[in-house]
Amino acid sequence: MQSGGTVATEDRLIDQKLSTLEEMRQEAYKGGGQRRIDQQHSRGKMTARERITALMDPGTFEELDTFVTHRTTDFGLADQKFLGDAVVTGFGRVEGRQVFVSAQDFTVFGGSLSEVVSQKICKAMDLAAKTGCPFIGLNDSGGARIQEGVSSLAGYGDIFLRNTLFSGVVPQISVIVGPAAGGAVYSPAITDFIFMVQGTGQMYITGPDVIKAVTGEDVTHEELGGAASHATRSGVAQFVCDTEDECLAEVRRLLGFLPGNNLEDPPMGPNLKSATVSDPELRYIVPDDANRPYDMRDIIDRLVDDDFMEVHQNFAPNVVVGFGRIAGRPVGIVGNQPIHLAGVLDIDASAKAARFVRFCDCFNIPLITLVDVPGFMPGVEQEYGGIIRHGAKLIYAYAEATVPKVCVITRKAYGGAYIVMSSKHLRSDINLVWPSAEIAVMGAEGAINIIYREQIAAAEDPAETRQGLIDDYQEKFTNPYVAANRGYVDDVIDPADTRLRLIRTLEMLQNKRDSLPAKKHGNIPL
Repeated sequence: MQSGGTVATEDRLIDQKLSTLEEMRQEAYKGGGQRRIDQQHSRGKMTARERITALMDPGTFEELDTFVTHRTTDFGLADQKFLGDAVVTGFGRVEGRQVFVSAQDFTVFGGSLSEVVSQKICKAMDLAAKTGCPFIGLNDSGGARIQEGVSSLAGYGDIFLRNTLFSGVVPQISVIVGPAAGGAVYSPAITDFIFMVQGTGQMYITGPDVIKAVTGEDVTHEELGGAASHATRSGVAQFVCDTEDECLAEVRRLLGFLPGNNLEDPPMGPNLKSATVSDPELRYIVPDDANRPYDMRDIIDRLVDDDFMEVHQNFAPNVVVGFGRIAGRPVGIVGNQPIHLAGVLDIDASAKAARFVRFCDCFNIPLITLVDVPGFMPGVEQEYGGIIRHGAKLIYAYAEATVPKVCVITRKAYGGAYIVMSSKHLRSDINLVWPSAEIAVMGAEGAINIIYREQIAAAEDPAETRQGLIDDYQEKFTNPYVAANRGYVDDVIDPADTRLRLIRTLEMLQNKRDSLPAKKHGNIPL
């Protein structure tokens, strides 16, 4: 039997150990120290832990590897150790659903990637895959830790491998809230979506100084790798936000549309619009004049419940892609955009839409395709740039997708672009058309110029003859009933009933099962 003095001594020892634990935890929370935290704030940037707090539901974050330190002794690093090193990792909840996160800590060695930093990130990624949860990487790093040499490069390779193996298994989201240079950019590039913060988020393989030395080109960090460049020109970033708070709120919003993994269905939300009332306004959005533009988003907004989250809004604007809900059910929407280049498909639009279609197929998100497309973009630049190869990506994506696929043709569907945009020939499940639809090899004017060239030239009044032939061609060939007669579309519908038809079709398709031939994987025309 222990004496009172012995018990008191043991209690004091336990209290001392707990006190030591709390002191070490508080030390870890300080990252690189108050001076570096102040520097981070002076740049308009949050710290790693502040970002996690903004992302997660309050009080749900559980940190992993809080007390890990680097193992390097060269270059004086033996005396520069920080608990947790240059990344904070762990798990928590977003709107009640579990996610894993890594947040690079710029206050510790500039957020550079060391051997143990990569090990911490890989551990969190492995747990995300095992438990079927999304993984979010908050990137703010000066790159590889040079003092560790090849060990830091090996760490990048370990992360890239997991990005690749877990692609299509759990959603992976990258948030660029600081610099990402060299090898650091390739992990985000493999993930499903990239968010960037305007003014602070930057991505590039080689920085401005190297470019100046090698090519002689003068360019600033922001011009080279800023959010605007990657959202509009390179297409690397899907989302751009003005502040970190806004950015992290948008990440939370995106997660609301996504399942935790590829074995789950996306989360249902409340149905905020009537499922039975027609919308007569849809009848008048598409102009009678086939050459007049309109905004496809006006149609999308009337079809979804209340919230359309556009993806890649500033890149290849001639096609619109994004997430919405129809009667509470998350859907991916792809639509040609007549107010930009008449909705034509070019290299960038094809790649943008193909990547989005493949993401939705990975994670069981039904696809709604809204078609008004005059064809593929003509021109030497497009041909030399590989429009054949890039356009084939979109064919491949739609043909391969096994999720429910519903297509609505609102106006033009010409030539190969008709086939590409979720046609029945690429295994679309239900194809609906509005009475305004024109489905043909090409527009009436172009067809007449080819078929009746000699007859028009020989006519007494070529203009009148040409117009008569155009009217006759439109009546016989470009109306939706020719395709309907052949079963290439399933119904011609009143535009006012489009939402109702989509709701019923998605309900019908909710247990759809489809498969692909047995194979290791296909060879998409990259």
